[in-house]
Amino acid sequence: MDQPETEQQNPSLDWEESLNLFEEAVSPESNITLQIQAIVKLAHLSNHAPDNVLARAAQILTQLLGNSSSPLVQEAAAYCLNCIARQGDHNGRSATLIGQSGAIPITLRLLQNSDGGFQRVLVKCLWRIVTFGTQNRVIVVRNGGLDVVIRMLGSCEGRARLHLLEILSALAWVREARRVITGADGLQFLIEAVKFGGMASRERAAYAVGALGVARTARRALLDLGAMPALMKLLTEGDASAKLVAGNALGVISAHVDCIRPLAQAGAIPLYTELLRGAEPVGKEIAEDVFCVLAIAEVNAVSIAQNLAQILTENDDKAKAAAAEILGRLSRYKHSVPFIKNSGAIPVLVELLRDGSDEVKEKATGAVTELSYNAGNRAALADAGGIPVLVGLLGDDDQPEELTKKAAEALMIFSEDRSQRERMCEAFDVESLQDIHDRLAQLCSSDDNDEHVAIPLWQMMNMEQLHWHPDIL
Repeated sequence: MDQPETEQQNPSLDWEESLNLFEEAVSPESNITLQIQAIVKLAHLSNHAPDNVLARAAQILTQLLGNSSSPLVQEAAAYCLNCIARQGDHNGRSATLIGQSGAIPITLRLLQNSDGGFQRVLVKCLWRIVTFGTQNRVIVVRNGGLDVVIRMLGSCEGRARLHLLEILSALAWVREARRVITGADGLQFLIEAVKFGGMASRERAAYAVGALGVARTARRALLDLGAMPALMKLLTEGDASAKLVAGNALGVISAHVDCIRPLAQAGAIPLYTELLRGAEPVGKEIAEDVFCVLAIAEVNAVSIAQNLAQILTENDDKAKAAAAEILGRLSRYKHSVPFIKNSGAIPVLVELLRDGSDEVKEKATGAVTELSYNAGNRAALADAGGIPVLVGLLGDDDQPEELTKKAAEALMIFSEDRSQRERMCEAFDVESLQDIHDRLAQLCSSDDNDEHVAIPLWQMMNMEQLHWHPDIL
């Protein structure tokens, strides 16, 4: 049943009297044609009606939906409830009123035995009720609505199918609903909901995939059913909010050794690089976590290091700070050392120590400290002029304490490398490395510097060892 064009509100309309007349018109004694005309007229005027009238009308329509012997009257009632649910979409007030009227169990019962136009109207009504009335989702789930939706998705096509997918994504936000979805059919349709429908619905479905993917068994099933390409699609074409959710969900379900290379091969690294460039701090955190997992594979570490080195040369200080921090973490992977060096990141990091903003300088100092634990990186840092820059930071009283401690830690490591003796003595203007070492030892004596050795186990693993780590699997 198509929605009539909206009429202009009659300012002299007595809503109480009109509702009484409506109730008489839809009484069992009235003929079916008159009942349908009255219902359609109410749908026509629903966008002008006050809340108290809508609440009472919802009760009357719910009774018609459940008790009328005429499918045409029931269809008209469902159509009018849909129109009422549309009012106050931003706060879900009208949709919640309908949920409180008892319409949900009746709609679910009728859905199972309906077809054609009546089924389409019922589906749209349920879609409106759960999309805009978040409290209604629990009512639907506790009345077996999720099972009804999953069964209908097995045969329903067209626009009604899109509505069902969006209903599924809305219900998936209810924690108790996820136990039902974990069946093969439920997961399959949830992944389909990530790919199709409105952006808000696809984002909800992606969130549910990520929540389900925390469990190892569900994660494996999601991957087998195609969750990775579905989330990649959303990460590519979604709006800013959807990309964050998709990126997080993709990171959750892909935290397995078998997924590390396929995810990168599917083009994930450039997409997570864009998250790193984005304005949202949580996006940078997501990208950092995913990069640290992907970089366990050497081929991925090459691409990640190149992307991070590029960000360091750009104008976004927050993105540069995040990139520097990630490079520091990646330097803990033994196989990533030559890739970071070859990416060209080291000279840029040294330049950022000189001229970066306070935030960038702090993160760059941390990265340089991590890099200095490797002999090859130390040589590259020294060649780029890193030692005098670090000494300059050490003598700058305006620098934060944490930064100067990191600079001292890096210089302490350089002081223990006899191949850097000449450069260190020149930078400190002393003749003895032991003098430098003693001075730095005092600066590095804080217990805070013990944090360097607390490297997460999974960051030191290779691909073979990853199979056995419970936090990853």
